[in-house]
Amino acid sequence: MPVPTRDIPEPETTVQGPRRSRAETARTAGILLLVVLVTLFAVLNVNDVKVDWVVGSGHAPLIVVIAVSLLVGMVLARLAERLTARRRRR
Repeated sequence: MPVPTRDIPEPETTVQGPRRSRAETARTAGILLLVVLVTLFAVLNVNDVKVDWVVGSGHAPLIVVIAVSLLVGMVLARLAERLTARRRRR
């Protein structure tokens, strides 16, 4: 004699996007750590410092000097990356 079965609903499945690879997760964690460290470094250095320009000098908060230096470094790195990519294509 067959055993009656109850209608058991199947578990709901959720639609998930593609999972991140370990490299992507590590890259994201590394960038997040770098952002936290740079932010802490800048916030802890708020004293005014003397800044010597090519012509003249002045005073600015160290946090501004750090932020401007970071931005200039990022722009120069991006330009260098584009130049090397262009040379490889030739």
